[in-house]
Amino acid sequence: MKRTFAALEVRNFKLFVIGQGISLCGTWMQTIGLSWLVLQLTHSGTQLGLVVAAQFLPILMFGLWGGVIADRFDKRRVLYVTQTLFGLLALTLGLLVVTHVIQLWMIYSLAICLGLVNVVDNPSRQSFVIEMVGGKYLKNAVTLNSTMVNAARIIGPSIAGILIVTVGIGECFIANALSYIAVLIALFMMCEKELHKAPLSIKKPGQIRAGLAYVWSVPKLKSTLIMMFIIGTFAYELPVILPLFATITMHGDAKTYTVMMAATGVGAIVGGLYTAGKATARETQLVWTAILFGLSMLVVACMPTFIASLIALFFVGALSVLFLALGNTTLQLTSEPAMRGRVMSLWAIAFLGTTPIGGPLIGLISDHSNPRIGLAVGGISAVVAGGIGLFVYNNTKGSHIEAETADF
Repeated sequence: MKRTFAALEVRNFKLFVIGQGISLCGTWMQTIGLSWLVLQLTHSGTQLGLVVAAQFLPILMFGLWGGVIADRFDKRRVLYVTQTLFGLLALTLGLLVVTHVIQLWMIYSLAICLGLVNVVDNPSRQSFVIEMVGGKYLKNAVTLNSTMVNAARIIGPSIAGILIVTVGIGECFIANALSYIAVLIALFMMCEKELHKAPLSIKKPGQIRAGLAYVWSVPKLKSTLIMMFIIGTFAYELPVILPLFATITMHGDAKTYTVMMAATGVGAIVGGLYTAGKATARETQLVWTAILFGLSMLVVACMPTFIASLIALFFVGALSVLFLALGNTTLQLTSEPAMRGRVMSLWAIAFLGTTPIGGPLIGLISDHSNPRIGLAVGGISAVVAGGIGLFVYNNTKGSHIEAETADF
């Protein structure tokens, strides 16, 4: 148990977890509210996919510049700015909804603005974790952070479901705006002297090209990112596919959707806590996790009943967080400190920036066939990605993904 929560011994990370935990509950409330708002306005899976894609299109287009900023500036100060902007955008969306003036083009505009802020926030926040805990606790911290995200996936949608039924969708966005105050307080309370700051990169020409060349020259970084590009494009599209699966396939409503999200969240928490207790992980575990993740999605696609789908979604959640934790840790421990922001920006592009491609595509497939096919496409892509990773690792020397000091 002590090993499972080892990173929480670091005061700065403990503050980060508290602040982010509160904020992430609000983020998931906004995710549920936004999906339901778009479906109410359009009744279209394709439109839902496009709105989700709009949030991540800036990452696809400008993600590498965000990585350069993360390498060039103090990450804690960057997060002050980005988290404040996220709060203001959520408040704007909430006010537009509660005053009944919201239109689809406004949703698209705000979604793109959220994406632009995320271009800088994501690589800064991801690479800030190792500055809080150091290499010794990195894998544990990354896994606990993923577990926290998925705990919020249970709490946030549950609160969102209550708010949607009782007061309305707009209150989900306003509550999310208020939740960012917790993050700002946590950042303010951190001890600057206890941070393991990476050396800041000096502004010079060709930094993006240098980052790409660096990743391409390191096989472990390259193969991990290729796997994530494939899986991120087709498999991590649950915000698009689950509302359709809940309403069309299972003939449910907003409550059905939130319960499905909660099932994946419970699985992710269990999987995350299991992973957090492991000090090391073989590289082949990453590829086998990708394959099993894909197979679990294929099982969900075949489930005949709502209860059976919830059981299968539990395993989808557990395997998804395991793959993310292993991939994230591999990249951060393998990359040089001065390149870490750019490496993690590529991770963000692979994980989030591919959504503008995969989101509309999965929505379109589901609209013109059925959501089961959309889920199956995601599952097959993960199996294929895992197979590619297994081929690469079988042709290189095996090693371990481990912290600088493994026995924490």
